[in-house]
Amino acid sequence: MPEFMELAGHKRLKVGTYIGEFSSPGIGRILQNAGAEFAFVDMEHSGFGYETAAALLRHLHDAGIATVLRPPSQQPHHLSRACDIGAQGIIPAMMGTVEQARACLNAITYPPAGLRGCALGLAHDDYRPQPVAEALEAANRKVGLVALIETAEGVENSDAIAALEGVECLWIGHLDLSASLGIPGQFDNPLFTDAVAIVMAAAKRHGKNVGRLVSSPEEGEKLFAQGCDFICYLGDIWLLGKALGDGLTAIRGKIGATAQAGG
Repeated sequence: MPEFMELAGHKRLKVGTYIGEFSSPGIGRILQNAGAEFAFVDMEHSGFGYETAAALLRHLHDAGIATVLRPPSQQPHHLSRACDIGAQGIIPAMMGTVEQARACLNAITYPPAGLRGCALGLAHDDYRPQPVAEALEAANRKVGLVALIETAEGVENSDAIAALEGVECLWIGHLDLSASLGIPGQFDNPLFTDAVAIVMAAAKRHGKNVGRLVSSPEEGEKLFAQGCDFICYLGDIWLLGKALGDGLTAIRGKIGATAQAGG
């Protein structure tokens, strides 16, 4: 199955999910059997450290699942270390300016294109020994930057960010974006929909992908029609909670209150 950069190379539908809680060895096969093509692995809003994230990426890659990883911050050492453990796409939080995007690109790209420190034969190149020049070139081709647009500043600068070579995708962080706009959770508010339209237009103008987390198939269908092609359907925490809640409620409903009370 394709890696992240292969998925980013076309505008056809790509479907996946978010992982921020469960890192078991079977997670890759579970996603593969469900039909997922990619996973959004989160280190910003989870308890995952780099050792856990490295194992999780290996489980996913071994099952043919492409990955984008959100490091704890935009600090260069967080970004380059995310590359070293094998992340295929890097999605730093709160991408607000072109300068930030350039700094992130420098941190994830080997010279002469960037400033990433060299470490070869690691997870990012599947532990394969290669001539140095070939290894650096291959690593630069393998890793892509995903610009997480989740502030009013990011929306304002989305066109310039999308224009940068090396930015493969604009990802709309809808919850943070609504909060940044002063309308938390109001996703039908014109302030929010206008901001989304600006980001979508910037991506289209520069031939870049667009990603977003969705909470229903209907929302995914609507967003794909608007130009969003990386559709991230819910996540491990919410999928378990939703499925379990629906099932337990259905069992109680079929048994009935009287029968439940009487045993």
